[in-house]
Amino acid sequence: MRAVVVERWGGPEHLVEREVERPGPGLGEVLVRVRAAGVNPVDWKTRTSGGLIDWGPVPMVGWDVSGVVEAVGPGVGVLRPGDEVFGMPLFPRQAGGYAEYVAAPARHFARKPAGLTHVEAAALPLAALTAWQALVDTADIRPGERVLVHASAGGVGHLAVQIAKARGAYVIGTASAGKHGLLRELGADEVVDYRAAPFEDAVSDIDVVLDGLGGETAERSLKVLRPGGRLITLPGPDDVPAAVPDGLRAQWVLVEPDHLGLREIAALVERGELRPVVEAVLPLTRAAEAHELGERGRTTGKIVLTVDGVEERSS
Repeated sequence: MRAVVVERWGGPEHLVEREVERPGPGLGEVLVRVRAAGVNPVDWKTRTSGGLIDWGPVPMVGWDVSGVVEAVGPGVGVLRPGDEVFGMPLFPRQAGGYAEYVAAPARHFARKPAGLTHVEAAALPLAALTAWQALVDTADIRPGERVLVHASAGGVGHLAVQIAKARGAYVIGTASAGKHGLLRELGADEVVDYRAAPFEDAVSDIDVVLDGLGGETAERSLKVLRPGGRLITLPGPDDVPAAVPDGLRAQWVLVEPDHLGLREIAALVERGELRPVVEAVLPLTRAAEAHELGERGRTTGKIVLTVDGVEERSS
């Protein structure tokens, strides 16, 4: 099969398309013919050095996929050949999503929301599961709570805004001024221009902060939390502030495959409460260009690669 591999750790120029052995489904696994693959920051961060990922003999990046079940292994009861699915297989082990086929446990996937194209569905799994597991499973946000989402126009952020809103929260996002209109369309109650003034001067009495930036942003976020507030940080364990005042909680969350979470996300999509924003769609052969675009840090929503040609987005 065709797949994008990492010839050696470093820049995006080391992403090259190669013919590799096609996987087969093992016990409890499905083989998915990939139609589209989402691009995430973890892809280029691990491409540079390998990171902490459990790589196979041929390093292949990519974890967001949407496609069609080609075959099922022994013991699989939740999916069958022909099912359209989306998922985040195997993370943090190698999945090789930038490829024609992916084999992984059946419960690392769920049925694709019928109203989404494969391009749109591929934009969801890793980012939406990150937001869901951080806000719902970990922070346990409640109706009426005040939620601050940093980098709220990014891949995780724009989905987190919608998930928090669907849970009944009052949602505040930080973003550059040019993205405020989109965020209000997605449900943000307030949007703060972080370039105009420090966000801690503009917001207060926050119950939950979702921090996708880390560093000093995590430290400064503690200042806006009310007693009992929770800071959930995403970049890494070193971004959790060392000194957390009494009465507050700070925690790092690493996303994991989650069949039930994917079903909840699909239900939000089908109720019209969640939609992915896709900024760019590129063919698999231009994976290096997709990484270059993402690494500029200016993307609104997601970048998606198509395996079988560019697909129209649904309206």
